[in-house]
Amino acid sequence: MTGHSRQLARSLLKALFLSCLTCFSVITSASDTQTRRSDPHYSPNGFFDIHICNWPDRPPFFLSLFSTYQFDKVKKIEVFNPDGSFLDTIGKQRFKLIEKKGKPVKRVFIKHTELPNNAQPGWYTTTVTMNDGNKLELKDYVIIDHIDWARETKPAANASNIRVPTQLSWKAIPGAGYYKVFIKDLWEDGKVILKSKLLKEPRLNLKPGLLQTDGWYEWRVHARDSNGHVLLGDFNHGSLSPVMKFTTRSE
Repeated sequence: MTGHSRQLARSLLKALFLSCLTCFSVITSASDTQTRRSDPHYSPNGFFDIHICNWPDRPPFFLSLFSTYQFDKVKKIEVFNPDGSFLDTIGKQRFKLIEKKGKPVKRVFIKHTELPNNAQPGWYTTTVTMNDGNKLELKDYVIIDHIDWARETKPAANASNIRVPTQLSWKAIPGAGYYKVFIKDLWEDGKVILKSKLLKEPRLNLKPGLLQTDGWYEWRVHARDSNGHVLLGDFNHGSLSPVMKFTTRSE
């Protein structure tokens, strides 16, 4: 996307957002239930969203998802472009389980789709056909854009025999509003030892004791433009850094 077209898309987004505030009844005093009723990503049976993902091992792509507690009642999930043409089907064979105490199990059905060269900005629609024949229609507004992945990291990739770090950091990514860090312990068969909360700054302070001397670790940074939006869903575009490894020395 050129600078001019990106600015035009963002201007359009701003206009759409302002015009939709009344339509969607998004006010600060609204309850979560009220907001979801007015949000086109939600229905009583599920949530739909599309992200544009920039990962280091492949060209940018669409990640479409539909999450639901009623996964056993879903027959088919189809996604359509803003002009109404067919984009892809979100199959039921690939999903993540979300388990929270006091709530039923949720499945998040996921599909990766190659980003077309002529990908259209606008409202993407999913039609979810249930086993009883009923159909749900949910929407997500997509801006065709992407952000870079984390660079100039500290520790640097493949850093060897360093002091146990108290902080992980990277250069701020233009267009990124939030970051999330994942750390694995490679001496523990790649066990995930940390999934950070969303961070607004390009750094993560580490709690004492999380990393050890004589350690071998791997970390990645996920960046995203926004966090929850009545038009863009959870976020519009995000990136995932390459895998970065480091070892720590004995003190």
